Amino acid sequence: MTITASPPLRRRRSPRARRDAWRGWGYAAPTAAFVLFVFILPLLLVLQMSGSDWPLLGGNQGLNLPDNYVDAATHRLFWNSIGFTITYTVITTVLLIGLGLGLALLVQESTRWKSLMRTAFLIPSALGLASASLLFYVIYSPYAGPFADLMKAWGFTFLGSPQGALFSTVFLIVWRYAGFYMLLMLVGLQGIPDDVYEAARIDGASRWQTFRDITVPLLRPTFALTTVMCVTGSLLAFEQFYILTKGGPDNSTMTVVQLIYNVAFQGQNDLGVAAALSVIVLAALIVINIFQLRAFRRPDES
Repeated sequence: MTITASPPLRRRRSPRARRDAWRGWGYAAPTAAFVLFVFILPLLLVLQMSGSDWPLLGGNQGLNLPDNYVDAATHRLFWNSIGFTITYTVITTVLLIGLGLGLALLVQESTRWKSLMRTAFLIPSALGLASASLLFYVIYSPYAGPFADLMKAWGFTFLGSPQGALFSTVFLIVWRYAGFYMLLMLVGLQGIPDDVYEAARIDGASRWQTFRDITVPLLRPTFALTTVMCVTGSLLAFEQFYILTKGGPDNSTMTVVQLIYNVAFQGQNDLGVAAALSVIVLAALIVINIFQLRAFRRPDES
């Protein structure tokens, strides 16, 4: 005689548990709808556009794979824009993270000017990037700027050469965001227990040894966050170059995102190729961010 085990009885949820579940779905529904309509549906539309013949006027004209991606990769400014964007990203990332850490160490000390310095360094972050770019456009102007007479006497302009345009824009970005990265670094520094520094002082560690062996390793999560934010923001740079240089002189400051804009709305007026460029940039960002997070992962993390 064989005895078969009866299936376990499913416990019915109480009315209160069901109400709580529906209430939870109700709380999550607005966020889910926002993500769906603002992120997922536009992403699906871009994927569709990247594989279609889609002029600016006229709508979808049919499938166009892989021609859009071939046209994107063989565009005359594609590789130049990638090289310039990478150069700009490396420079801004090193400067912003290094300066942000230096300012955070400066304002961390208990001095009578600590609050004033924190506020002064953070004020530029309250200004919008487009507004800051317009402000610096006037400052760099060889006609109405405060340095106009000096530029005429010396025969130079801030935005008249590729190197000058690059470093003038980098100066704007460092001025605008250094205080923000200082704040992130300061939060990370304040998260390090004082007992660790006290033990280092008892052991006779110097300031440099304390910084190298304690501060930097314990700031690994903060470095990971700031690096991902800075690299992503720099690779997607658009407003500052569009306002200051328009990609010039001679397309020497053309970023990838500005190239996407030009392909879509100027010159070619081809949304299909622009969407293909956007998909390429998105894929590159995902790969770069994964690499960065793995690089900053602790050895004991799986």
